[in-house]
Amino acid sequence: MATIRAPRHSLRAVTAGGITTALLLSAGGCGGSSSGHGTASAGTRGGNAAPAEVPEATTFTTVTGAPADTTPGGATDGLVVHPTSPAPVFDRPAGHRFATLPTTELGGPTWVPVVETSGDWRRVLLPSRPNGATGWVPGTALKTARTPYTVRVDLTRRRLVLEKSARPVGRWPVAVGDVKTPTPTGRTFVMATLAPAGKTPSPIVLPLGTHSATLDTFGGGPGTVALHGWPDASVFGKAATHGCVRVPAVALKALSRVPLGSLVFISA
Repeated sequence: MATIRAPRHSLRAVTAGGITTALLLSAGGCGGSSSGHGTASAGTRGGNAAPAEVPEATTFTTVTGAPADTTPGGATDGLVVHPTSPAPVFDRPAGHRFATLPTTELGGPTWVPVVETSGDWRRVLLPSRPNGATGWVPGTALKTARTPYTVRVDLTRRRLVLEKSARPVGRWPVAVGDVKTPTPTGRTFVMATLAPAGKTPSPIVLPLGTHSATLDTFGGGPGTVALHGWPDASVFGKAATHGCVRVPAVALKALSRVPLGSLVFISA
């Protein structure tokens, strides 16, 4: 089974074997999984809900009651957090609990970007449906780090720009979603780094914390959007995918070094 040796283990997810192969949607080239997504909405005030009463915030779940990301173009200072134990997620500090943020996502550590801070509380982007879902988690039992990287995808120009410390370090033409299955816009993040086993269109897949807006499921999975390579270079610069962003090999190599939780801005 293939694995990725990560230079920064605290911010990387290294996953191998079957789960990663399932997440690479072979012909379509979009992220998905062999598991479906569920919907759950139960919760209580003040964090007293039993874990079974609220869903885990993962790429497979749909959460209700999550505040929407109201500044989808907003930059941050690069702060990302990792729950060292399952963290309750609220609609506001000490408000209504609607989810639990697990310690792992897709076999690797959960790292999510902080988009707002209030006292000891952190508002983070979530990997669940609906797109743009956020939630407040208590600062206790959170490991923190900072990432200097930002990924920007311009759907009109069909171009990806990788920035480090707000300065471009790479620009590449990419393939984006076609008119029927467009790549969703907004602010999201690098959720995992996966190394598919066997013969696949891409040696590395980077699932994002966002989903197709037109496909509830694809290839048996939840329609997770991803950044990944593609063997046919003629697709770059075209709208030709089911929502994922296909990138050249040199771009994929650079993106594979981007820490988990790093922001990804997708604009029309």
